[in-house]
Amino acid sequence: MIKEDIGFTEAGKFEETRFEKIHNVIFESSQEASLLVAQEIANLIQRKNELNEPCVLGLATGSSPIKVYEELVRKHKEEGLSFANVVTFNLDEYYPMDKNDIQSYYHFMHEHLFHHVNILPENINIPDGQVSAEELQQYCIDYEMKIKSYGGLDFQLLGIGRTGHIGFNEPGSHVNSGTRSITLDHLTRVDAASSFLGIDNVPRKAITMGIGTVRNAKRIVLLGWGISKAGIIKNTIEGEVSSQVPATYLQEHNNTTFVLDTEASSELTRVKTPWLVKSCVWTDELKLKAVAWLSELTKKPFLKLTDKDYNDNGMSSLLTEEGTAYDLNIKMFNKMQQTITGWPGGKPNADDTYRPERSTPEKKRVIIFSPHPDDDVISMGGTFDRLVEQGHEVHIAYQTSGNIAVSNEEALKFAEISKALNPDSAVSDEIVDFLQNRTGNEIDSPEVRKLKGLIRRSESFGATRYIGLPDSNVNFLDLPFYETGTVKKNNLSDADIDIMCDIIERIKPHQIYAAGDLADPHGTHKVCLDSLFEALKRLKHKSFMDDCWVWLYRGAWHEWESYQIDMAVPMSPDQVLKKRHAIFYHQSQKDGVMFQGDDSREFWVRVEDRNRLTAEKYHNLGLADYSAIEAFKRYHF
Repeated sequence: MIKEDIGFTEAGKFEETRFEKIHNVIFESSQEASLLVAQEIANLIQRKNELNEPCVLGLATGSSPIKVYEELVRKHKEEGLSFANVVTFNLDEYYPMDKNDIQSYYHFMHEHLFHHVNILPENINIPDGQVSAEELQQYCIDYEMKIKSYGGLDFQLLGIGRTGHIGFNEPGSHVNSGTRSITLDHLTRVDAASSFLGIDNVPRKAITMGIGTVRNAKRIVLLGWGISKAGIIKNTIEGEVSSQVPATYLQEHNNTTFVLDTEASSELTRVKTPWLVKSCVWTDELKLKAVAWLSELTKKPFLKLTDKDYNDNGMSSLLTEEGTAYDLNIKMFNKMQQTITGWPGGKPNADDTYRPERSTPEKKRVIIFSPHPDDDVISMGGTFDRLVEQGHEVHIAYQTSGNIAVSNEEALKFAEISKALNPDSAVSDEIVDFLQNRTGNEIDSPEVRKLKGLIRRSESFGATRYIGLPDSNVNFLDLPFYETGTVKKNNLSDADIDIMCDIIERIKPHQIYAAGDLADPHGTHKVCLDSLFEALKRLKHKSFMDDCWVWLYRGAWHEWESYQIDMAVPMSPDQVLKKRHAIFYHQSQKDGVMFQGDDSREFWVRVEDRNRLTAEKYHNLGLADYSAIEAFKRYHF
C-alpha cells in the first residue's frame, strides 16, 4: 500500500520541506480528513477480501478516530462493506479495567464500531484489563505472538498524546518494545481525567502494544486534531528521534502519514512561518502575521524594525513587495492599532471607517452564546460589562446546563440543605441517598442531574445580576446533545440546531459573540460552535442576518494570536476586578474544578494572566500599555 492510496496528495495540503521528516497532510476539518482515512481502510478491506486474505487492522481509541469509525459503519450499512474478513488488534487498555466499564476501550470499540458491523467476535482482539497480575506478562507475550501469527498488521491507526505517546508507549519507551504493561505519565492521566470524572479515578497503569509492534505495521496513519496537539505534532515531525517523544520513532517507518487539521498543524514551520520554507504570496493577513512574528523574535516594536531585521530572517521578498521597512512598519502598526476599541458595540456618532465595529445602530441587540454557564464571564466578562454599561440590549444564551461539572460533594451540600429545610421531601431524600451511596462511575440519576443544573443556573443569575443584566435576558438553552449524564455526549441533532435558530430568530441580533476556543478538555465548546455555524447556515437568507456580525472569543485555555485579532477590548484595573468578582459567583467551579486540564491555576487566575499577557503583547508591538485586553476574531459567514 502506498501513501497516495488515500488521495491525500490531491485532497489535502502537503508540501515536503527540509524541516519535516514524516509525510503529513493538512485538512480544513477533521471531518473531511476522517472520511478519507475511512476510505483507505475500506479499500484495503475490499482488496484483501478479493484476495481471500484476512485484513489485519490495528485500531486506536479516544476522540480522534470516532469519525473514522462512524464512516466505516455507514459504509457497512449503506454500501455493503463487509467486515467478515477483518481481524482487529487494539492498541491498548487501562489496567486494571473491567471490560463492561464505560471507560474501558472494550466498551468504546463496541459502542463505536463492533456492535454495528459484521465482524466475527473471535476476530476482535482487545487487551484484557482483567488479567491477573501473575498472568499479565505471559498474556502480553501471547498477544504479541498472535499479531505475528497473522503476519503483522496490514494497517495501524494511531492518535497521539501530548507526551508524544502512541498507544500508551510513554516517554522512555524503547524502539523495539513489544506488548507489555506500562505506568501512565501524569500528563496522560490528566488528559483522561474528564472521562473518569477526576484524575483520582484514572488508572495508573495500562497494557499497550509496543513501539516495535506498531512500527512493524505495513501502513501507519496517525490522526492529529486540535490546537492542543500542535506542539507535540511539530516536535514529532520536525524534531530528532528520541525515546522522550516516542512518536518520533515513526520517522523511521517508510509508509507513515500524519493526517492533521489546521489547528494541529499550526506550529509546523511551513504553516507558522512559511517564509522560512518557500516563496510566499504575501496576503494582508500573512504580512501582519510575519511582522508580528519578527517583532516578537527581535523583541522590537513594529516601528523599530529595520530592513536588516527583515533580510536576516527570510523576509526580503516582503520588503521587495512593500518598498521599505519604514512603510511596512507603519502600515502594520496602523492595522493593529485599529483593532483596539473601548466600544465593542460600536461608538455612536463616530467615524467607523477604521473601527472594528459599526457605529450604527447606536443600540444593538446582542447575543452572547456561552457553552457552559460560566464561559461568558470567564472569557469576555469585561466586554460583557461594557456592552451592558453602554446601553446595548444584551442577551445571554447558556447553551448547556453544565451539570456534569458539578462535583458530587458540591451537590450533596445543596441536597442536605434542601432536606434540612424540607425534611419531608422525598426527592431530597433520594438525592442524598444516591450521592452518599453511589459507586465509582455510576451515571447521575435524573434528579441529581437536575440539582446540579440548578446549582449552575443559580450561579449564572448571580453573575449576570452583578453585571446589571435583567433576568429576562438570560436564556438557558439546555441543548439536548449534552444531557446524557456522562462525559460522552450525543452527536449534534436537528433538535439542537432548532433551539439555536429559534433564539437567533427571536432576538434578531446585530452582534453574536460565541466561543471559538476548541481546546477545552471535554469538547463541548466545539459542539456548541458547530451548532451555531449550522444555525447561521440555515438562517443566512433571512433579511435580518445581513446586519448580524459574529465575534469569536476564546476561553481559559488559549488566546488568539495577535495577528488573528480583529477586535481588542481594553480593561481598566477596576474592570479586571469586576470581572473577577463575576467569575466568583460560579462558586461550584472555583475550587477543585473537575475539568481543570493540565493547568492547576483557578480559572479566574489563568484568565487574568491571559488578558494581561494579551495587553503586554500589544504593548511590546509598540501599542498603548493597558492593564488587560479581551480579544475577538470576526467570523464571516
